[in-house]
Amino acid sequence: MMPSKRLDAALQFATEKHAGQTRIGGAPYISHPVAVAKLLGEAGYDEEYQIAGLFHDLLEDTDATCEEIAVYGSPEILEAVKLLTKKKCYVMSEYIAGIKNNKMAFAVKGADRLHNLQSAFYADEKFKRKYIRESLEWYTAFDERIPDAIKQLKATLEEPLTESMEES
Repeated sequence: MMPSKRLDAALQFATEKHAGQTRIGGAPYISHPVAVAKLLGEAGYDEEYQIAGLFHDLLEDTDATCEEIAVYGSPEILEAVKLLTKKKCYVMSEYIAGIKNNKMAFAVKGADRLHNLQSAFYADEKFKRKYIRESLEWYTAFDERIPDAIKQLKATLEEPLTESMEES
């Protein structure tokens, strides 16, 4: 199936906004939102969800505005992106609760966390440990593939996590 003009326009917009940004490991940053959108599509989510996947980091990491997101997306996409955007001094339990109350934000966050776990192999040991613990505490229910991705990332650690380290 060919991507729609709307999806193409959303990809172009996200690509422009993330221009010059890179991921750990050096890949262009846009590779992450594209992967999130792809994971959503593979899971059967429609174009709205895929566009939300492309846009999920725009408010947090670029100069994109809410108005632009609404134009290229929709009010529903904008709402999901707002919920996915971590505010300064956010409280994790409140952040997660907001996401869990929005089906689109929940699906996008699951795909986002899954891709981040799959690509965290480039990160240093300290980051991996923190990311594994955070994933275990907050994100295992977001996507059925997340527990396996955690297990795979754990296997790359120089020193295995102990049960007490997983809980801390």
